[in-house]
Amino acid sequence: MNLQSYSDQDLVKAYLTGDESVLEELLNRHKSKIYTSIYLLVKDQYLAEDIFQDAFIKVINTLRSGRYNEEGKFLPWVMRIAHNLVIDYFRREKRAPVITSADGTDVLNMLQVYEESAEDKILREQTHTDLRTLIQLLPDEQKEVLIMRHYADLSFKEIADLTEVSINTALGRMRYALSNLRKMMKVKEVT
Repeated sequence: MNLQSYSDQDLVKAYLTGDESVLEELLNRHKSKIYTSIYLLVKDQYLAEDIFQDAFIKVINTLRSGRYNEEGKFLPWVMRIAHNLVIDYFRREKRAPVITSADGTDVLNMLQVYEESAEDKILREQTHTDLRTLIQLLPDEQKEVLIMRHYADLSFKEIADLTEVSINTALGRMRYALSNLRKMMKVKEVT
């Protein structure tokens, strides 16, 4: 039986009728995209693997309980589960991910063009700490979009799909997040 020719929906139906072998095909078909989306948010290989496994455990449990009703939308459904697990992780940890550039270096710790003094370094580090703290004070919807856009480098279309809102709503949340950050920075006198 050539499972690759089956749609996700057909594989889910086969799984629901007791054919557990099709689960491996579903997993192999989508693992790269799902794992990558998790890794982009958490920036940690082992944590991403844990969340990926948790996501598929949740998928299996939901399928087995008969609560799956996402006709023909298996991948977006699994991506949403994975995304929610990442958000839950950040809420539990109460920490902001590190902002990294394409080469993996922490953007907030980029070397300065000039030789910075010890005082400048302390001020810069304090400013970055203050900014991370302020980000945690944003409403969850705004913080989520900000983290996904700037920390995970997702497009607004990807953010809209993952959070199940329109692109305009995602853009609006980002605008409010940046506006609120600016206001908080003025109050806290963060430069």
